[in-house]
Amino acid sequence: MQWPRKLVRAATFACLFVLLVVLSTAALMVATAAGEGAGGHWSGERVAVLLVLTLTFSVVACWIVARAYARHVNAPLRMAEDLAAMTAHSGLRLPDPATEELRALAQAANHLLAARDALESDVAERVREARASLEQERSRLAALMADLSQSVVVCNLDGRVLLYNQRAKQALSPGSDGSNAELLGLGRSIYRVFDRALIEHALERLQPVAGDEARDGRQGIGSAQFVTATRAGRLLRAHMSPVLGGDGQPGALVGDLSVTGFVLVLEDVTQTNERHARRDELIQSLIEGGRGPLGSLRAAAEMLSDFSDMAPRQRDRFLGVIRDEAGALSTQFEKAAAAFSNDLRERWLLEEILGVELLAVAARRIGEQRRGEHRPLAVKTESVDDSLWLRVDSFGLLQALRYLALRLQDEYEVRDVRLSLQRHGHLAQLDLYWVGTFMNNEAAMSWLQDPMSIDGESSPLSVVDVIERCNGEIWFQRERVSHRAFFRTMLPAGEAPKDLPRAIIPAADGERPEFYDFDIFRWSAGSHELDDRPLAELSYTVFDTETTGLQPSAGDEIIQIGATRIVNRRLLRHECFDQLIDPRRPLSQQSVKVHGITRDLLAGQPVITVVLPTFHAFCADTVMVGHNAAFDMRFLQLKERQSGVRFDHPVLDTLLLSAVLHPNQSTHRLEAIAERLGVSVFGRHTALGDAMVTGEVFLKMLPLLAEMGITTLRQAREASERTYHARLKY
Repeated sequence: MQWPRKLVRAATFACLFVLLVVLSTAALMVATAAGEGAGGHWSGERVAVLLVLTLTFSVVACWIVARAYARHVNAPLRMAEDLAAMTAHSGLRLPDPATEELRALAQAANHLLAARDALESDVAERVREARASLEQERSRLAALMADLSQSVVVCNLDGRVLLYNQRAKQALSPGSDGSNAELLGLGRSIYRVFDRALIEHALERLQPVAGDEARDGRQGIGSAQFVTATRAGRLLRAHMSPVLGGDGQPGALVGDLSVTGFVLVLEDVTQTNERHARRDELIQSLIEGGRGPLGSLRAAAEMLSDFSDMAPRQRDRFLGVIRDEAGALSTQFEKAAAAFSNDLRERWLLEEILGVELLAVAARRIGEQRRGEHRPLAVKTESVDDSLWLRVDSFGLLQALRYLALRLQDEYEVRDVRLSLQRHGHLAQLDLYWVGTFMNNEAAMSWLQDPMSIDGESSPLSVVDVIERCNGEIWFQRERVSHRAFFRTMLPAGEAPKDLPRAIIPAADGERPEFYDFDIFRWSAGSHELDDRPLAELSYTVFDTETTGLQPSAGDEIIQIGATRIVNRRLLRHECFDQLIDPRRPLSQQSVKVHGITRDLLAGQPVITVVLPTFHAFCADTVMVGHNAAFDMRFLQLKERQSGVRFDHPVLDTLLLSAVLHPNQSTHRLEAIAERLGVSVFGRHTALGDAMVTGEVFLKMLPLLAEMGITTLRQAREASERTYHARLKY
């Protein structure tokens, strides 16, 4: 325990005062002895008496000073800390102090707190009345989201998730069992679930093309569709629509509003894709199986027509062949129709996109500056039919165009390419052409049939595969007169969609259900460094561990990890991590008495090297928060080499923050802090229960830290490092 400087100074002055008194007494005794006789001298008894008196008076004086300090100095300081905590939280009252003066001060403060609570209660009641209708609408929205048969995810422009429903959580879980390794959560990045290039391509579709509104009077933004696969191997078809916000917010402008995010409506098409595969197999079997019978029918019919005077017996034989083959074909078709009648009614839906938008995005993609490249490829669009719509896989088609253009640049040093799009009857002719550099047909055909590879990223699809998926054809052609060469693609022309989806306009603020956090729209991942970001804007993973003992360096192991998340100053109780772990070592009876976890409960549980990568993914993009976090972090760090993950996240400790806020308190145990801040304690000595309590305590601390001027992560860490408890090592 550190002694306060004032107490040390007061005790020193008291000792000096006692020493002065003793020396004065000694001087008097010397003078008295001198008066009794000139030869008088100090005896041993007198010296002993003086030493005993000095020690006794010093102890008594220090005790009196310490009692006075505790009564008149430390007690008011503790009262000030308690009062600061109570001003931020209603319902708390100061206890009665020991002295009458402080008791009167505490009573006056309690009267003020009671008046404050009454005013807050009145304001809260009025707010509750005003929000009654909003709460009803919120409940309806929550019920609607829960009952939707489709998965819905809403993100801001940085890809941070601010809304999702339970079906989306199930569809996007890594495993079919919906295990703890959930990648979808409030404030998490959607790029942990979907490929970033795929989402960015779809986002480009949401941005208005220059001149669109002036050309055709459109006052909205379209939508984008794509098909992707989850980590569990499921195929999802995604429909992306924009979310529009008020004026002054970042994003592409549409009228007086700006794009602030996007909505993903997801549909599982795994079974549909399987049905398509069965349909293709059916068609192939009908073609192959029908060739033989049709050939026999044709031959028999030709024989009957060529030899009209054929003998009746021979004629009957040919007629029998016709009947048998026709019956076999009929049976085959009826069997196929019965087995695949539902599959034959479906078609794979391609995306409808305006051709000029596709070419605008293609020009931007092809002309992007690549790493190590001195001059990017120049791209221009010419002879573009502005009214032409296409039904294509736009992401795959853009990949194919970029692959061909960049390969021309790398292998033939082509510096300038052109894109054109024109209508040819019911087809659209898309040309990628260049002037002056020829290539042979064999090289061009290999380019079209080889798997695409762009900037080190490979695709299993070839250009021909992509074009065939779009129901089109592509070939290489040269024009010697004009010195032009081009890849020509013929695609089916589409029709302009009649009903474009309407964008979602944000409503007034109000209480939101647990899966919603629209305030994340204001986040911008690249706007600040993490250390300089306000504490209130950060996302946190609050965690705790249960272990076999208290000595991580001596071989004790983690047997349970529990964690929850804080996003936008709200504890997300539904987004939890709770996992028992097999420590591969015996449990001590002392540890079992503390946490109640027995060896039987740990049997069959995963080992720490399996759990830590999953927990590391759960903590991604967050600040880790724990109580006495140095103890838990030491266990995690000792397992980094075995598990292959490194916990280099920023860490805040509620124990150290309590020492910053209340330096005069005698204890900073979690229960004591919770009692001071008015937090209910439940589920103690379970990892998840302790994490929940720690999270509630941390949220109560944030406004108190702000009052002290500690508002950023850097300030919180620096203040924590200056406390006495930060010197503890494990």
